[in-house]
Amino acid sequence: MNRRVFLKAVAVAPLIVRGRALGANNRIRAALIGSGGRGKDLARFIKTLPDVEMVAACDVFEPRVLEAAQIMGSQAETIKDYRRVLDRKDIDAVIIATPDHWHTTMTLEAVAAGKDVYCEKPVTHDLTEGDKLIAGVERSGRIVATGTQQRSWDHYILAKQIIDSGRLGQITFVRTWWFQDYVRTSKLSPIDQSKLDWEQWRGPAPKQPFELTRFRRWRLFWDFGGGVLTDLMVHWIDVVQWFLDSPSLKSVHASGVTHAVKGVETPDTVSVTMEFPQNYTAIYYGSMVGTIEDGGIIFRGTNGMLELTREGFKFFREGTVDKETREAPAEIAVRKTGDGTVTNLANWLDCIRSRKTPNANVRAGVASARTGHLANKAMRENRIIEV
Repeated sequence: MNRRVFLKAVAVAPLIVRGRALGANNRIRAALIGSGGRGKDLARFIKTLPDVEMVAACDVFEPRVLEAAQIMGSQAETIKDYRRVLDRKDIDAVIIATPDHWHTTMTLEAVAAGKDVYCEKPVTHDLTEGDKLIAGVERSGRIVATGTQQRSWDHYILAKQIIDSGRLGQITFVRTWWFQDYVRTSKLSPIDQSKLDWEQWRGPAPKQPFELTRFRRWRLFWDFGGGVLTDLMVHWIDVVQWFLDSPSLKSVHASGVTHAVKGVETPDTVSVTMEFPQNYTAIYYGSMVGTIEDGGIIFRGTNGMLELTREGFKFFREGTVDKETREAPAEIAVRKTGDGTVTNLANWLDCIRSRKTPNANVRAGVASARTGHLANKAMRENRIIEV
């Protein structure tokens, strides 16, 4: 069954939930599907949390699955075909950290098999998948969280309280940015192709021969990812849409060009302008040629400004700029505590036990991914898209 046929079928068919009940000690048995860099990070993070056991690692590239299993411990089975993971009755939940083009298909198959799911962002690979994903997840009754970890990070939650208090006044403009360096890391290490099932890795994507750059940098090819707008911008726009209660766009315009990162399809330099029906404008810009400034968000209101990054946030009150230095003192300054991925995973596990809705729930994941897809569409079609 190909990807489109599966998604059409799962949208209309009733789901048969086959999950097992948690034991009296609420211990959760989980598996990892997709054992690349991010997948292994998630395995390390979840090991720090109580009452969860990672019992299987799954990947179609043998060296990766062996590395992930080593992180998990001797109890972890190595599995090549993810469907074998879903068939196991003793597995309660799965973490999906595959390339983007697998996310919706695997999540829907997992909830249909009675598994709760943590899926890395973006939860969808194109605009057609969002409604189907929401319908399938909500009909299944399973707990699905997404990898937009800011929603469970303490200083982001506190920053939202500042916004909600009205301290900034009317917010009319939000600036977001992210810079990463793909130029100095352009040399890709070769792999032993005999240890990779390329056809299974490609899966629902169009048939094509193996290419090292596509395998190593799949996020930068349209068949497998969505470039920086669904890899990076989706994190920040999720925060913006969460803070300002604006899940849907009014319009979007975007431009992108490649200046330095060769051999990929998606641009290395982008700018996006988004209008929201809540009467504010948000912009995103970034490049992949250097890391100075990293990433962040600035909310500008009539009474003040809030600058927010993964390191913390600062609030500046309007009217406090020194006339000589042109600088303003921070009225509130907060540094980060812990790591948002750990607290996001912990929230997901807590919700598996309580059956409550996770902070980074599937509707929020679809909304932020949809904004990224619409921005890509506007960029590729070189036009303003009105929603």
